Parts: sequence; C-alpha cells; structure tokens
Amino acid sequence: MRLPLLSPKGLSDDQKPLYNDMKAGIEGHFKGFRTIDESGELMGPWNPMLHYPQFGGPVWDLIKAISFSPTLPKPVREIAILVTGARYHAAYELYAHVRVADLVGLSDEKIATISAGQRPQDLSEDESVAYDVAAALNSGGTLPEPTYKAAIDAFGEDGAAELVYLVGVYAAVSVILNGFDVPVPEPAG
Repeated sequence: MRLPLLSPKGLSDDQKPLYNDMKAGIEGHFKGFRTIDESGELMGPWNPMLHYPQFGGPVWDLIKAISFSPTLPKPVREIAILVTGARYHAAYELYAHVRVADLVGLSDEKIATISAGQRPQDLSEDESVAYDVAAALNSGGTLPEPTYKAAIDAFGEDGAAELVYLVGVYAAVSVILNGFDVPVPEPAG
C-alpha cells in the first residue's frame, strides 16, 4: 500500500468534509465488506480519495451518483463490476464485489468464473447483456451497436446509460486502487 490510512483526528480542513460525506455514504450504501477500520480510518478506494480531496471529491461524487439510487438489478450491476475488476486485476474491487455478488444471490461458480476473467455459461439474459457490455467496454474501442441495442432492449435507454457509466466509474476505481496499490484488508481482529 502506497498511502497510509488517514486518521480522522489528523485530517486537514479540505479532508474533513469529504471524510464525513464518504463515511456516511459508506455506512449507508456499502455493506458486506470491510470499508472502515476500528479507529475510523477509511479503507479501499476511499483512502486515496481522501489523501487527494481535489481529485477524490469529484470521483466520490461520481460513485454516489452511480451507487446511491441504482435502477439496474443488483445481480446485473455486480456482474458488470466484477468484469471490470477482473479486467484490471483490482484486488480490493474484486474482494469487495465478490462479497456483494454473493449477497445479491449470484452463484459461487458465476462469481469465480467472472473473477477469473471468463464468461459463465449459465448467465440469465439480463446478466449476459451486462457481461457483454462490460467486457466490450473494458476491451477498448466503441461499444458494438448490437451490444448497445441489447442493453437498451433489456434495460431501456436510461438503464443502458447507467450500465455504461457504471463500467466507467468502476474502471476509474480500479485504476485508483491499482495506482496506489490498495490491498485487500486484513480480516477484522
């Protein structure tokens, strides 16, 4: 890990409001994995965002926009996030979203296959669309027209847009995690 966890007691005036907003958002919306340690230090992508609030604040705003009022089904979201985390080999993202995917009912086999960078054989129709959109966007280039149309057919125009933005936001989160070498947290002790 390249950046030490920041103690809430030592935060600058620029960091304090971001910390408070992130802590409240994390506690309300990010369940099932370790995000805050026993002393209140933020873990995962929130720590680097807090170190650099001039960049982290706008990224946090994007995360809130895509995470706090989602319209896509939870399994669809988790498949897209896992495809993205696997593409970037983002350890914390995979750690967190393997747990969330399990909580929303994805099978261990689907989770393991996607986390290994492969396409499961038993995806539902909506899950297939999510996988195909995320895989295409993460491979670079323009999203193929048939894949885009399939997303609109499955989720409507707003849902297809949400899926594209979801992949983009989690690609950014993956890059941040990898850039600052954010590890999977130690088990709570």
